[in-house]
Amino acid sequence: MNKFEVIVIGGGHAGVEAADVASRMGVPTLLITHDLLKIGEMSCNPAIGGIGKSHLAKEVDALGGLMAKSADRAGIHYRVLNSTKGQAVRATRVQTDRDLYKQAIQDLLAQSENLSIVEGSVTDISIKNSVIQSITTSEGEEYFASSIILTTGTFLGGVMHTGLTQSSGGRVGDPASIELAQKLRDLNLPVGRLKTGTPPRLHKESIDWSSLIPQPGDKPTPLLSYTSTAKNRPQQMDCFMTRTNKDTHEVIRDYLHESPMYSGVIEGVGPRYCPSIEDKVMRFSERDSHQIFAEPEGLNSDLIYPNGISTSLPLEAQEKLVRSIKGFENAEIVRPGYAIEYDYFNPTCLKHTLELKDIKGLYFAGQINGTTGYEEAAAQGIVAGINAALSVKKQGTFELKRDEAYIGVLIDDLVSLGTKEPYRMFTSRAEYRLILREDNADMRLTQRGKDLGIVQDNLWEKYITKKELSSSELSRLKTNKLKPNSPEALKIELDTGEKTTNNISFYEMLKRPKVLYGHLPQINETVPSNVIDEIEASVKYEGYIKRQKADIEKLQRNENTRIPDHIDYTNVVGLSNEVKQKLNEARPESIARASRLPGVTPAAISLLMIHIKKHKRAVGE
Repeated sequence: MNKFEVIVIGGGHAGVEAADVASRMGVPTLLITHDLLKIGEMSCNPAIGGIGKSHLAKEVDALGGLMAKSADRAGIHYRVLNSTKGQAVRATRVQTDRDLYKQAIQDLLAQSENLSIVEGSVTDISIKNSVIQSITTSEGEEYFASSIILTTGTFLGGVMHTGLTQSSGGRVGDPASIELAQKLRDLNLPVGRLKTGTPPRLHKESIDWSSLIPQPGDKPTPLLSYTSTAKNRPQQMDCFMTRTNKDTHEVIRDYLHESPMYSGVIEGVGPRYCPSIEDKVMRFSERDSHQIFAEPEGLNSDLIYPNGISTSLPLEAQEKLVRSIKGFENAEIVRPGYAIEYDYFNPTCLKHTLELKDIKGLYFAGQINGTTGYEEAAAQGIVAGINAALSVKKQGTFELKRDEAYIGVLIDDLVSLGTKEPYRMFTSRAEYRLILREDNADMRLTQRGKDLGIVQDNLWEKYITKKELSSSELSRLKTNKLKPNSPEALKIELDTGEKTTNNISFYEMLKRPKVLYGHLPQINETVPSNVIDEIEASVKYEGYIKRQKADIEKLQRNENTRIPDHIDYTNVVGLSNEVKQKLNEARPESIARASRLPGVTPAAISLLMIHIKKHKRAVGE
């Protein structure tokens, strides 16, 4: 009998993290995907990270995940975004070689013990008495498991649009999952339609590179993973920049009636923060140009990804649009851009473990939950995989709170608020972003991963070393003093304009905005850059961090105020019918989570807390 403990459906970014982590927890796991050669495929731009997204990638890495390690094995262009701003909003972005990234994912999965991988298309899910039982493939094979994780990406009922032409598919060259989509719809879950898009791919030899502005990568070149080394990184390449113009926008307006979004053919909502070029031109009509980044898809690839002109216009229009742009006058479109519309299920139907509230053992992760982006998918995948394995082992659950990780923010937003548009992560979504920085994801999460048994030895050793180095260096900075008018003090004044009039510790000196670690005398040359980043952030933000920790303590008191599982909100005196309905639908586990529901006012929370106290007295708690 084909029996496993955990089955993961889908070999995309959510699926590979879920399958890998479940298998590393010692649980027999099956990953089933429609094409073995496309495991880890980057369907859109081959890039990892960016604003808010790098935080997720690093948190997955801190838990022993695959994404950041694979990005570094394939990274051909690195940039630190917001580098001139505070460390809370800095973000690493890696342009990768598409083929190298996919190969890295597959190589790492091959090292996973307890993991079997099967090629097939799932057409049915068996559920009995609201408990998951098995899946069935199109070939008639049945596989049984206690936990099943759906990571179907854009494949559920996927329809691709180029102009007014439609075709069924999950992405170019791959069929949509129609039967499974219908099966899930029959479960009466809150289903909706979303859409995303991609730009045309251009042949690199047809581009006039001399007309474009070079965008070299950062020097020194950073790394995304805590365990990567520079020697494993491939050759680096430049990206390039150009812009649309008035002629480009005129082409778009001329063909707008053939855009599936504007003609009404597509019913799904697209990503607000990554709009098509049609959306940008119409929504920002006062602007006469938009940036385009010409990004290589690999060291040996002939394809260029023109980031910024995602479109679903007909091919004729795409050719005119592209060739109106400086440097692209003779550009050859190898593959047209297209929009894809697909099913998703509003994530309010999930617990914070990503298990469905009403079906035991069934987990959703990735775009099926209404998110967009590789990083958002990977973050959900690793959480779902951990919880599926813990459920099998009867060892509780794994949840990350909003003050612990961007992953916690992501999942809480989804489960508590739901989404009606593709959700993507931004630093602005995290209220505790001074604490949840890129530089300290390992300090926040690696111990948690170690406790779960999912952190590899090399990551743990680096974590311990970094922790010890950081502690000893902070102690040294507090002990050593800078004397006024000393050569060292005068040098800092010359470099930064910061003058000292009294003896001051290096630690207090580093608090000053213009003073960096490198300005201090007697710097420790053995301290690596990642430790320096964390030290600078913890010192400069010390006062703000203390305030945020005080806020977190208040939040935790509300998080610890649990709401009884079977509370009937219709009996809570004073609540409006609207609030009662929202609470009954969401079934929040704590007062804190109830307070984050839209429309649930502080007054409503006060009434709810009074009701809970009365309930506890009544039952003798």
